[in-house]
Amino acid sequence: MDRRTLRIAGLIGAVCVVSLVLSAGVARSADHLDSPATRADPTADINDLYTWMDGNNLVLAMTLFPAAMAASADGGAGSKFSNTVQYVIHTSSGATFNNTTAKEDVICTFDLAQKISCWVGTDEYVTGDASGTTGLASADGKVKVFAGIRADPFFFNLDGFKHAVASVETAASSLAFDPAGCPALDAPTAAVLRSQLQSAPDGGPPGDFFAPLNGLAIVLSIDKSLVNRGGPIVSTWASTHRAP
Repeated sequence: MDRRTLRIAGLIGAVCVVSLVLSAGVARSADHLDSPATRADPTADINDLYTWMDGNNLVLAMTLFPAAMAASADGGAGSKFSNTVQYVIHTSSGATFNNTTAKEDVICTFDLAQKISCWVGTDEYVTGDASGTTGLASADGKVKVFAGIRADPFFFNLDGFKHAVASVETAASSLAFDPAGCPALDAPTAAVLRSQLQSAPDGGPPGDFFAPLNGLAIVLSIDKSLVNRGGPIVSTWASTHRAP
């Protein structure tokens, strides 16, 4: 299929914008379990978008499908990417923050056999089985992609978070709030909340709620020359789309 025939329609889920300079740095964004409509279709439910630099390449990793299931020993197929969803990572580049002048979309689709097709703007295309450990490379090697199930890399201390929320709710009647609606906390109270967020409710080490969970991952390594035409600062965000 020609890149120009693709249409982004029927927005299902999106994850917020992250920015990085194409020389160093890491940017992350998390969004597990969205609204009821999105949660009803886990194949299009975005967990996270991670971006970082690896030498001369921009790495983009989008995870989807909260609590995805691996194929079972008895022949169960496990969780799969949808053949009716477009998986899109949007990039825009510029010379300074908040001033991007060029855009390139990375659009990936799957067929029923889970063969992937990915376009990077109108310049690069790669297709085939990307589930192997080494992934799949385009003809000139400027784009590499892996697609398959992986352990969810996001760390979240859910019990500690709930503990901190309970503390705030208990103290809410005595808190003062600024014009933006944020509570004005004194240093000792802020220190207590930080400690609760960083530990288990009993004061022990924090637990990772996502440690036993998997997700479907699309991981791309892209030569930065394909996404930095507007300048060295690149913003990214991800979305999923189903044709109406």
